[in-house]
Amino acid sequence: MLRVLLFLVFLVVPVLEIWALIQVGQVIGGWQTVGLLILDSLIGAWLVRREGRRAWRALRQALESGRMPDRELVDGALVVAGGTLLVTPGFLSDVLGFVLILPFTRPLARRGLGWFLGRRVRAMTAASPFGMMFPGGPTGPGGPTASAGPVRRPGARVVSGQVVGDEPRDAAPGPRA
Repeated sequence: MLRVLLFLVFLVVPVLEIWALIQVGQVIGGWQTVGLLILDSLIGAWLVRREGRRAWRALRQALESGRMPDRELVDGALVVAGGTLLVTPGFLSDVLGFVLILPFTRPLARRGLGWFLGRRVRAMTAASPFGMMFPGGPTGPGGPTASAGPVRRPGARVVSGQVVGDEPRDAAPGPRA
């Protein structure tokens, strides 16, 4: 899967970008195409600066209020990724960059990224021999088959008892007498 993705990113995408540049150049002219790319990059840089400040401000507010800044961190990452795509010359990468940066399309990108990453994590956890050990794993605490309380085997006997000679919690670690 990774090889196919790398093939697409490093070979197919540049070929499509060049094809799109040629098509636009044939319609509006070569210099106008270059001018459009420059204008596109300038607008993108301005948007990245504006949305980056907004994301940073939202991140700081979330941290100051004491809540986990998960949405704000994802928004910041999407702005950085979108900015990277906007400074790359090409119209197709610019379209994706604008989708990641614009405030009214970013929630769709955030939802899509969450869906994709959630799918990947579930697949990796299910395939891992350690998937049962971690919270949220297939049989781990919080997972789909987790139960509310201790797990007992059928027919197991419960033994009542009392703790005798428990050490206080503030006892210093070290050798015992």
